[in-house]
Amino acid sequence: MKIQRINRGTLFGIFALFLVMSLSTSALCIYTVDTHLSNEYRTNSGGIAKTIADASVDILLNRDLSTLQSFIDQFIDIQGVSYIYITDEHGGFVAHTFVPGIPPEIIKGARPDNASLDRNIAGMGDFFEVSRPILAGLAGSVHVGMDTGLIALKIQQAVGQQVYLISCIFLAGVVLATWLMYRSGRHLDSLLSYAQSLAMSTAMEPKVKLVADRNDEYGTLAHLFDYFSSKQEGALQEQEEPGADAHS
Repeated sequence: MKIQRINRGTLFGIFALFLVMSLSTSALCIYTVDTHLSNEYRTNSGGIAKTIADASVDILLNRDLSTLQSFIDQFIDIQGVSYIYITDEHGGFVAHTFVPGIPPEIIKGARPDNASLDRNIAGMGDFFEVSRPILAGLAGSVHVGMDTGLIALKIQQAVGQQVYLISCIFLAGVVLATWLMYRSGRHLDSLLSYAQSLAMSTAMEPKVKLVADRNDEYGTLAHLFDYFSSKQEGALQEQEEPGADAHS
């Protein structure tokens, strides 16, 4: 399938348009999903930490640490929650969900205040940690770590689905555009052949007659070629007639 040079620029423009559209929509999708999920994770982790803090008051006052451990273990099943630990008012660890032990990054960076921070734990990944005080900090604080790796995974899934859809539309658009340009170019080839036949003083080809029957620019151009061809033939005949009269 031959694409005329006059249409190659249009086809390249379609490629460029789809490329820009794919990049821009992918960037927007990444920003939107990342912002939405990050805000959702921060809100959920804050709510979980507050729930644990409010429910742990009586347990801590009674020093029932086994009940406290069982209580925080229930929240690990929530999607995105990676770890939970509770510290006393002095920063000592009261309960936690780490197995087999508390990572050094947590031990060094444990904060008793109501703070939120990003953590990177070796061998575990990246996390967003939210803290909430228990009895305004008098009984300690609750710390909940959310796995930000899930956000990256969901972004990859969303972008992957979008890229797949755009790729299908792109391929279908390219095939359709190529076919339409090929159909349009066939008439242009016929007109070029007719122009060459005029230069060689030959008759109109059947394909050009079909083009002349069209109600578009190709048909108008074919009629113009035919008109100028008739004018040229008439001028040649007028030039030949005086010469024929002189010989007679």
